[in-house]
Amino acid sequence: MDADLRAWIGRTESVHDPLPFTQAQAAQATLGEPGPPIVDGMPLPLPWHWFHFLPSAPQSALDADGHPQRGGFLPPIPLPRRMFAGARMTVHRPLVVGVPAVRLGSVRDVVQKSGKSGALAFVTVAYRFEQGGELCLEEEQDIVYRVPGARVPAPVPAELPALPPGSRVRLLQPDTRLLFRFSALTFNAHRIHYDRDYATGVEGYPGLVVHGPLTATLLLQLAREATPRPITGFSFRGLAPLFDGGPVRLAATLDGDTVTLVAHGPDGALALSAQATLG
Repeated sequence: MDADLRAWIGRTESVHDPLPFTQAQAAQATLGEPGPPIVDGMPLPLPWHWFHFLPSAPQSALDADGHPQRGGFLPPIPLPRRMFAGARMTVHRPLVVGVPAVRLGSVRDVVQKSGKSGALAFVTVAYRFEQGGELCLEEEQDIVYRVPGARVPAPVPAELPALPPGSRVRLLQPDTRLLFRFSALTFNAHRIHYDRDYATGVEGYPGLVVHGPLTATLLLQLAREATPRPITGFSFRGLAPLFDGGPVRLAATLDGDTVTLVAHGPDGALALSAQATLG
């Protein structure tokens, strides 16, 4: 590992956000979240903090792939492909819509490895979310950087694996409208989610890529529908890409104090696994 990149460990940032209800209502419309319109004073559903504290890189500071240029808070890792691969969250108390909040971030680790497809780098970032000086939420994110790799073949439809009895299931047909609106919610200009020519011709995917955080968000929505108990923790790990057109099967299985969550692509492959902890 380049010692200069290891020097990013311990780097911090502070981002403030008023948590406006307008952003929460835009998320509610995009995701089809049930219930009355979200207004000031209501709890912000998990993990809707992803729709706040947004990056503010100017247009001139974007790379060709749409991501902000390297450096700044995160280390300038030279590998060209970047993805949000997983996260772990602990809820101390829900964030409240309309109450100013701060996100305190720190780079926890930077590790370089060599995998089957070539060089990889992993950056672990820790966040604390506070309102009125009180800790509300902690999150640890895994960001993966890699070399381009081979083209990804289109999924071949296959029988989906069986689910445990009593699982709650939703079939999702991700399309360009949903992917565009989610990119807008997160101010994410990564072109693999909306620019088909770029996604297929440059990065070698068979279609537009479904955001991993979108899949994780919809799984948490399914968990809330499966139980009225509050969600006090959540973790997810991305395992394989999903593409527009789908279909994608989302499933939630209630088991005591946890909800096991999975997303399968049309080929039956497990694309994302997650777990929600109940209070």
